[in-house]
Amino acid sequence: MRSRSASLRGLFLWRVLSPNQSARDTEAMFADAVRLLLFPAMMAFAASTDLFTMKISNRVPVILICGFCLLAALEGLPLADVGNHLAAGLVVLVVCFAFFSRGWIGGGDAKLAAATALWLSWTELYQYLLLASVLGGALTLLLLEFRKRLLPPMLENQAWLARLHQRDTGVPYGIALAAAALLVYPSTIWMTSGGH
Repeated sequence: MRSRSASLRGLFLWRVLSPNQSARDTEAMFADAVRLLLFPAMMAFAASTDLFTMKISNRVPVILICGFCLLAALEGLPLADVGNHLAAGLVVLVVCFAFFSRGWIGGGDAKLAAATALWLSWTELYQYLLLASVLGGALTLLLLEFRKRLLPPMLENQAWLARLHQRDTGVPYGIALAAAALLVYPSTIWMTSGGH
């Protein structure tokens, strides 16, 4: 009888490799693709869409959550560790939605921060939150200064830039959240141990 972990792994594997490739090699290659591409790509996407539209798609946190579950299954992350990651994500979700209810951050920012926290240990989470705060503060100061200045006429027809220049618009905090995540990600278990 196959273990539950092995059956979960089997659900996510694509058999497109040569017949000489073992299932273990296929799993490792797939896990490496998820580990190296998914998280950084979602952070870049979240930051760029927040910059250009002042919105973060709900798909981003959903993909991050699914990616975490997939990688945890592929790597055989112990249940206690999965529980710690889930607890970190839940704590960040609760705190960020309290911030959202007060109008301090957007809903997309709250969901992105919680989905990001899922990928981090508690130590990395503290580093992430500190970096996100510092980068967010710097971004806010830069935007305040940018909004004091006149927008050059040749840039006025750029809708995203004109919107960013308006004083009554918020701060695309997803940029700071994504940048902080990318700075902390190399120190996560997913990268330091190669996931193995």
